[in-house]
Amino acid sequence: MMRDCERFEMTWGSSASSGYCSQSDSEHELEQFYTARTSFRKTKKRKEKDELVDWRKPELSVSETQQKVKEYNAQVNSNLFMVLNRDGSYTGFIKVQFKLARPVSLPPPQITSSSSGRDGGCREHKALKRGTSFYLPRDTVKHLHISSSTRAKEVIQALLKKFTVVDNPAKFSLFERSERQNQVYLRKLADDERPLFLRLCAGPNEKVLSLVLKENETGEVNWDAFSFPELQNFLRILQREEEDHVRQIVRRFALARDKMKEALENFSTPG
Repeated sequence: MMRDCERFEMTWGSSASSGYCSQSDSEHELEQFYTARTSFRKTKKRKEKDELVDWRKPELSVSETQQKVKEYNAQVNSNLFMVLNRDGSYTGFIKVQFKLARPVSLPPPQITSSSSGRDGGCREHKALKRGTSFYLPRDTVKHLHISSSTRAKEVIQALLKKFTVVDNPAKFSLFERSERQNQVYLRKLADDERPLFLRLCAGPNEKVLSLVLKENETGEVNWDAFSFPELQNFLRILQREEEDHVRQIVRRFALARDKMKEALENFSTPG
């Protein structure tokens, strides 16, 4: 069984730079989306506005880092402290919330017993090749112990590995979430951003900054980065979603038509 807080050694690397689409959340709060390229799109009631945001935080000197770590640990109400190393680097914990709209894929189960006969062997081989897809609970949370040099793309890979998810890491992105003046802001982290540095600068308050794992937006997808079976699976998912959406529209218009017909039947002309 996995523990909430597990150490993550920085041994992963990734050249993935593409993503996979997801349906947007139907939350009632205002969300402002912007990327690490200093622009964001503000969405509320289908209104959009482009602005420039300076997301970059200045690097800290060794003395500033020491002071920040000291201030951070003074505000922590648990044992999830940051530890400063002699070389000026530091380690600590980050908490990531999963907000995934689509199912994730698990590896096929390991079957140790072998069936006798040629046909039995074929059946076992096919069973081993089939994976499992399921929806992660909406508010799943995971703690990772990382260092100040750990990049966002490495965090994504570590999170998927913790849950034995075999999906391409390029489908997902790490987002910075903050609350200001009753508004919620989401910013997609660049692959080379360092989440623990952001955590240190923001302090331990989750309203000031929290980290969220989500699927990428449709326009950011580089489909050439995926394998043939993955693309086939995407097409099947999109077809099911399209059919479901069409059924919902047909039902809505049929209901409106029935109500109008009912109103016409109850309508009486004078005389």
